[in-house]
Amino acid sequence: MKQVRMGIIGFGVQGGSYAGFISQGKVEGMVLGGICDIDPEKKEKAAKEYPEVPFFEDYMDMIGSGAVDCVITTVPHYLHPVIGMAAIEHGMPVIIEKPAGVYTKQVKQLIACSQAHPDVPFAIMFNQRTNPLYIEVKKIMDSGELGELRRTNWIINNWWRSTNYYRQSAWRATWGAEGGGVLVNQAPHQLDLIQWICGKPKKVYANCKFGCHRDILVENDVTAILDYGNGATGVFITCTHDFDGTDRFEIDCDGGKIVIENSKRAVVHKFVKTETEIDKNFTMEMSARLYSAEGQAEKYEERIIEYPSAWGGQHCAVMKNFADHLLYGTPIMAPGSDGINGVRLANAMLLSSWLGKEVDYDFDEDLYIEELNKRIKEEGKYPLIEN
Repeated sequence: MKQVRMGIIGFGVQGGSYAGFISQGKVEGMVLGGICDIDPEKKEKAAKEYPEVPFFEDYMDMIGSGAVDCVITTVPHYLHPVIGMAAIEHGMPVIIEKPAGVYTKQVKQLIACSQAHPDVPFAIMFNQRTNPLYIEVKKIMDSGELGELRRTNWIINNWWRSTNYYRQSAWRATWGAEGGGVLVNQAPHQLDLIQWICGKPKKVYANCKFGCHRDILVENDVTAILDYGNGATGVFITCTHDFDGTDRFEIDCDGGKIVIENSKRAVVHKFVKTETEIDKNFTMEMSARLYSAEGQAEKYEERIIEYPSAWGGQHCAVMKNFADHLLYGTPIMAPGSDGINGVRLANAMLLSSWLGKEVDYDFDEDLYIEELNKRIKEEGKYPLIEN
């Protein structure tokens, strides 16, 4: 096999983009093997744009057709684990679009299925992991050169969404079909990155606003406090109604600090001594020098990491990596099992806000489904989740 034939399940905005990337030769080692959608209009669209590519109305027909070597799920969020498990059980390598699911119990089933079929490759579309800046920042944190984590602070509210955006599809911004708002649609990449780089929190307290400045029922404004359990804390702020948004991620450690702006520039300060060492030997006589220009120069070493773009290889790089894995055994950069971490953090934030109190990162999963079902019932459009 010299090229991998990718099958796209769901020919909407995202699936259409992937089809374009692959057919235009932007994903080395991959060709478009098939398209699947239940919408007759999508069938007509695919026939016009990709007349030579097989079209399927049922994803199981695609999986068993022999026309594709792997598939990717670009469908509403509740279906990601369902289709993912079907693919894995039938020996079909699969990339799950983010998020891995809407709630953790569902994603656990997907991961258990993957573990029962360890020879079937399984990845998730965490395309922000291809950003070279975040790759470097992760290396710094993993190396321990800045010491123990003290604080994280990420404000990521630069994805303004209009009212018409929410109206473009009936399933958008619904509890029963999308499973939430900004935490399941826009922010999953940051919920992944903050844990990929800094580790998982122990407790979460969040204030979520539902339908803030928009006529929707789901969360579109979130302020959350993270407790890492070792004295370190974090703040995570995201929303979709700030017209002039910000992307600023700060990581404070005992031995230094990283400030990331717009996901493409990082200023790294490595302290000459750790804060713990400075505090142990500090006298009041040292204060004047510390806060003078001369003293500041002795405080830390500075280096700047900067790239012209925040994007990296993005979606094409994830798909190329998956093709390379199938062709040459290259390690998967975003294993599908990692998808549960972002879902867990999003669930914890919503549950905390619904209950009005701090919750454990390993929260009561049945209680989450119970609270989510209350919102689905009030919405009155979709069936409840069977727990």
